[in-house]
Amino acid sequence: MEKPHSSSCKRNREPILDVLRRHLADHRHVLEIGSGTGQHAVHFAAALPQLTWQSSDRAESLPGIRAWLDEAELPNTPPPLEFDVTGAWPTARYDAIFSANTLHIMAWPEVERLFAQLPAVTTPDATLIIYGPFNYEGRYSSDSNAAFDQWLKARGTHMAIRDAEAVDLLAGKAGFDLIDDIAMPANNRCRVWRRT
Repeated sequence: MEKPHSSSCKRNREPILDVLRRHLADHRHVLEIGSGTGQHAVHFAAALPQLTWQSSDRAESLPGIRAWLDEAELPNTPPPLEFDVTGAWPTARYDAIFSANTLHIMAWPEVERLFAQLPAVTTPDATLIIYGPFNYEGRYSSDSNAAFDQWLKARGTHMAIRDAEAVDLLAGKAGFDLIDDIAMPANNRCRVWRRT
């Protein structure tokens, strides 16, 4: 099959990789939640060979992810997991969780479930890294994010850019403390939490 392609993945992969290099240097097993096309999985796994990069997504995305993984033939990318945050979670434990551009697509109860389930799949010292747009104190960080939020809500009323403070509250309940919040291109953020 023809591999799926996301132009935003190609644009943001190097800035995200800089964050991963800094925060996951001593980690070994990453679960990527919502791998999308699979482009991130291949790029990050190739650049960070010490990591086993476990991609995952809903069933309809798996063929595209497999196409990227099969072409790359990397030793640290096992087959992608069929995974929906509202269903059964993996039984393995990971010392890192990564997700890009997912929180604003999920319904809020799905975001709540994602965070609530993290303790069951992470090691006591795990790191959580989430990339995407965030609001702060209920305000958009840019005009482009405001327009993007309106576009999301037109696609589905369950979608929205999430408030950083509300997400931090969920992370705190799951035992994760915010340790970094990094400005990224196109008014996105990379937010990093550590399990305590």
